[in-house]
Amino acid sequence: MSWRRRRGGSINRSIHFGRSLLRLPTLLRFPLFATFSQLLRDRLRPVQPRGALRRDLWASAADAAAFSVMVGCGETYIPAFALAVGLGPVAVGMLASVPVLVGALVQLITPLAVARLGTNRGWCVACTTVQALSFVPFVAWAIRGHADLWELLLAASIYWSAGMAGGPAWNTWIGTLVPERMRTAFFAHRNRLGQFSVFVGFVAGGIALQVGEAHGMTLLTFATIFAVAGICRLVSTLMLASCREMQPPERSAVNGAAPIVDRVRKAIGTIATTPSGRLVAYTCALSFSAHVSASYFTPYMLRELGFSYHAFMLVIATQFLAKAIALPWLGRLGSRIGSLGLLHLGGLSVVPLTSLWLVSANVWFLVGVQFVAGFCWAAYELALALLFFDAVPHRDRTAVVTAYNLCTAVATVAGAATGGFLLEALGEDHTAYLALFVISSLLRCATIPLLRRVRVLTAHS
Repeated sequence: MSWRRRRGGSINRSIHFGRSLLRLPTLLRFPLFATFSQLLRDRLRPVQPRGALRRDLWASAADAAAFSVMVGCGETYIPAFALAVGLGPVAVGMLASVPVLVGALVQLITPLAVARLGTNRGWCVACTTVQALSFVPFVAWAIRGHADLWELLLAASIYWSAGMAGGPAWNTWIGTLVPERMRTAFFAHRNRLGQFSVFVGFVAGGIALQVGEAHGMTLLTFATIFAVAGICRLVSTLMLASCREMQPPERSAVNGAAPIVDRVRKAIGTIATTPSGRLVAYTCALSFSAHVSASYFTPYMLRELGFSYHAFMLVIATQFLAKAIALPWLGRLGSRIGSLGLLHLGGLSVVPLTSLWLVSANVWFLVGVQFVAGFCWAAYELALALLFFDAVPHRDRTAVVTAYNLCTAVATVAGAATGGFLLEALGEDHTAYLALFVISSLLRCATIPLLRRVRVLTAHS
């Protein structure tokens, strides 16, 4: 009898399992099971050795998280630190723009350096190490309690030079590491993790500064958050070093490196004479118009409106959080409407954003504005990243991204300089800031004809 019960139980379980199989198509309609089945199909599709690829993608995600915490609690608070040591709004605008141009010029050596070293990974790791160490003088000046503008410009230039010099090599390297079929989903999720980590870093920094200010230790708190930022960048460097390099670049001899420099010059010419130049022209125009006002939001809130660090943190951090929330949805939307459609969505939606700052200076209203801005800029940034990955062949990517970074850096500095000139000419008062925000929106509106001329790119464009 016991044997029969066991046998009967086995038969019943088999029948139940068979019925479950018949219901499988219905179950797969549910999002959870559909996602699982898609992941299962992806796993069964051999692209790279499964364990090694998973480890590389995990390390890349960890790099994004650590790097973004550095941005949140370090880079984003450099303008606020400048105000804390007594510099004015125009000096803050210079600090937010001039080092970017210096970095764009320094990163022109990237193709040559990669060719000499024969490795994108090695160059990236060297650059990120220097970027981590660039926070040391910020910590020292915060402890000292004083910093001159030229000192801050020098340290910030080292920071941006190291970061931008590693960028083109990283783009080439990561493009060969992530399989093409996974690229959109992976970068959407990686960018989401990055934005959330920026949010965490920025919120932690803001809370620390608010507490430090209450205890009369504002500058010592700046020293602490800058030290944390440097440590996070070192962690990011370790994560980068742990990733494989699937397709190392060809090592060029000393006398053979000149063609790499020529390739950068050729890339600039290509940008100017091919359909991809329409995309670059549009992004440069938008960068110029955005940075007419972007560099001056920090002094507007902290000095003109008298926001506490808590209120300042709340307004700025909202945009980072909104980007993290938006990116998964935007990744799915981009799969349906294409990267060009996503670019149009983002490019049109960012036009009126700065004008909304005229409506009210209430903290919670500005939080709402920043939440909307996070969605808009996330669409634009994701579309731009996907368009360049699709448009530029692997071999030319380092040189083209280098040239593109230079063009956008020039536009950024020109925009910030224009904004600083206008702000000073208008008197640096409340009305001057509002006028600057209106001018920025009008200039963004003027970029719409350039956006309409952008076309879907191919690797041959």
